[in-house]
Amino acid sequence: MLELRSVSKTVGGVDHIRDVTLKLEHASLNVLLGPTLSGKTSLMRLMAGLDQPSSGSVWFDGTDVTGVPVQRRNVAMVYQQFINYPSMTVYENIASPLRVARADAARIDREVKHAAELLRLTPYLERTPLSLSGGQQQRTAIARAICKNAGVVLLDEPLANLDYKLREELREELPKIFAASGAIFVYATTEPHEALLLGGNTATLSEGRITQFGPTTEVFRRPNDLITARTFSDPPLNTIVLRKKGASFLLGGGVNLPVPAELAGIADSSYTIGFQPHHLSPMRPNASAVSVKAKVSVTEITGSESFVHLDFAGVRWVMLTPGVRVFEPDEVIDVFIDPRHMMAFDKTGSAVSQRLAA
Repeated sequence: MLELRSVSKTVGGVDHIRDVTLKLEHASLNVLLGPTLSGKTSLMRLMAGLDQPSSGSVWFDGTDVTGVPVQRRNVAMVYQQFINYPSMTVYENIASPLRVARADAARIDREVKHAAELLRLTPYLERTPLSLSGGQQQRTAIARAICKNAGVVLLDEPLANLDYKLREELREELPKIFAASGAIFVYATTEPHEALLLGGNTATLSEGRITQFGPTTEVFRRPNDLITARTFSDPPLNTIVLRKKGASFLLGGGVNLPVPAELAGIADSSYTIGFQPHHLSPMRPNASAVSVKAKVSVTEITGSESFVHLDFAGVRWVMLTPGVRVFEPDEVIDVFIDPRHMMAFDKTGSAVSQRLAA
């Protein structure tokens, strides 16, 4: 187990990491999800021993390793950049940590070939990295990390510099590769979509602190607070401040949202209501959906999906809908909200329900 106990890191009077407590089990995949500068890389550097915390401690399998340098820790790291030895073959790149450890030839050959098979590199073992595609180069770096037999493997946005097709290919492969290893994997990303594809556990980060940690789908569906909900939404979470009165959330203009049964017991007050972009629809998805009129700002069409940017009562929303949807700027359209998918947060930003928002 890798355990961080009340870990903080301050540099030049600025808090990079704030009071993080976290337990990561062996044979687990753990995603660090947050925007740029949220603290993901800083946290990984503390896990690796590249940096020392200003306060708190880091433990591995019951031993305090806070002051132990990275060279004496059983840790491997993979970065955005393809860090391989250009003059060595793919085989020798993967084998390099085993040679440093003075493993015997039979073990080196066995483990290199196993890692190469996992990462579909077997046909390229005698080639040099510069003759490979970007995805193959990154797979080589990951294979080397796996071959190190490290207890902790840290991957800092490892797919960020790859094109879309390669990213999708590796995202599908990585969970299978991780499952075949007993290591603790920690994977940093800025993309909620990537976290959901990888599965495992997710820790959402904001301004150097972890806002929530748990199974990835649970954190996505049941955020503890508004910060976590926003961190786990791309496009941005749609929000609006509404007042609850009796059985309705008052939208204004004679249109109200019925209060879902799960929220019926909350006090009459103002709440921030949040819902995912794919929970807005240009067509009525079911009988419980409520129609509101919103003005189109711009429509972005990707081919398989359309992102429709809307203005509702001075609030900016995004509707994510399948297929090609053509709307004119300033066109007023009907959009539908299903109250069953709403999340409600109080004035402190804490969730007042644990709704299923999938």
